[in-house]
Amino acid sequence: MNLVIGSDHGGFKAKEFVKGFLQKAGHAVTDFGCYSEESVDYPDIAQLVGEAVARGEYDKGVLVDGFGGAVCLAANKVPGARAVAAYNSVAARFAAGHDDANVLCLGGKTHGEVALAEILQVFFATPFEGGRHAGRLAKIAAIEAKYCR
Repeated sequence: MNLVIGSDHGGFKAKEFVKGFLQKAGHAVTDFGCYSEESVDYPDIAQLVGEAVARGEYDKGVLVDGFGGAVCLAANKVPGARAVAAYNSVAARFAAGHDDANVLCLGGKTHGEVALAEILQVFFATPFEGGRHAGRLAKIAAIEAKYCR
């Protein structure tokens, strides 16, 4: 897969691990920053990743901050981005299989490398199930169309 990744300063160290893990798994990974632990505003990075995924330039994106929630909030403001914060492999499976999430949000301060690797492995190995889930996603798209003009 062709992936884009980004983080704020709180997720920088974990992002570097995630990037390496995904590259070793055979994915092409483009890094939108940040590039150090110097303070940055997470909405800026989340917007860049969300927009790139929504435009179809990348298959999926990964965002990392301290706990995964802040970047998720910001990325979901981008029409077409379906960002989900996955805190374990069960959440990752549902995010991919039921929600067809295209941006995975992770917590760099809440998860160690073993947990991050498991979440990533499950998320990228789980196909979207379609069916009843596609109808629900259509309803989400309708909400988005109504409010994102």
